[in-house]
Amino acid sequence: MKQIGIIANPASGRDIRRLVAQGLVVDNVEKVNIVTRVILGAVATGVEIIHIMPDSFGLGEEALRKLRHTHGVKERISIIPMVIEGSQNDSTRAARYLEEHGVDVIVTLGGDGTNRAVSKGTLEVPLIPLSTGTNNVFPVFLEGTVAGILAAAYAKGRLGNAVLDRRKKMDVYRDGELVDRALIDAVVTDNLFVGSRAVWNMHDVTQVFLTQARPTDIGLSALGGCMTPVDEHEPRGLYMEPGPGVEATAPIAPGLVRTVMISHVAEMHSNERFPIETYPCVLALDGEREITFTRRQRGEVALNLYGPRVVNPQRAMRRATELGLFVSNKERIEWRHQ
Repeated sequence: MKQIGIIANPASGRDIRRLVAQGLVVDNVEKVNIVTRVILGAVATGVEIIHIMPDSFGLGEEALRKLRHTHGVKERISIIPMVIEGSQNDSTRAARYLEEHGVDVIVTLGGDGTNRAVSKGTLEVPLIPLSTGTNNVFPVFLEGTVAGILAAAYAKGRLGNAVLDRRKKMDVYRDGELVDRALIDAVVTDNLFVGSRAVWNMHDVTQVFLTQARPTDIGLSALGGCMTPVDEHEPRGLYMEPGPGVEATAPIAPGLVRTVMISHVAEMHSNERFPIETYPCVLALDGEREITFTRRQRGEVALNLYGPRVVNPQRAMRRATELGLFVSNKERIEWRHQ
């Protein structure tokens, strides 16, 4: 049975960086439109069941309401039966449910933080992550209709693992125990106030851990990319310490370009643990303050090459066309040579 899942975060892209910078705004009305287009693309390509995470805004329910008169849609939609908490745990629990029910691929709507939450529910179900957040380094900008077509094409089971990329993650340890993860960056800050959650003031940052560092990214990964680029597929990460040294200029948030002094840079290799050196501190994961360390606790961060699996859109669609998934009687085409 060809099944896909949709996890859309109604809270993505709504943090303090909307006030201090000029971040992309994708409101929930547009998220409903994106979910609607994902559904239409998937149904047109032959998917049988679409599981949608419920949420406080009702993105999935609103999309289904818009499609209530569209033939062949309603009977294929299943809203995941779960209690809504209104937190990132919803995405984690929904992802776990989808893995347990044999879903072939999950389309996510959100930023780096949303996909981090999803990865805590499953590392094996491939993702098609659509950008609707603030820092969109992990997800991609892809039209929802195409994402739906791509999800259904993968769910048919003929594209194979060659169209998948295994992404990296950062594992976080507290007193030797694994407690959390990041997909793009883990940042140590000595500002213990976590109310705003988002990290945007570099004066508070003491250490930066990156799974990738590209100059074309946004956020602290761009800062690393301006110094020592690290591709998302390379088996290494990057560690940086702000301080007197080299000046690096990069967009640390949408519309927010800053010059930062970097005193120390080092490569990170698989499972090599780097100690957190500032106590007490708060550790921000993929842009949001998540974990507090007291003076008596000790933390470590390690690069892990075994992160979530992601469908490569270009590779997957090319493979789908090579297999003729979108045409019939391809052999009847008469090729003309000039």
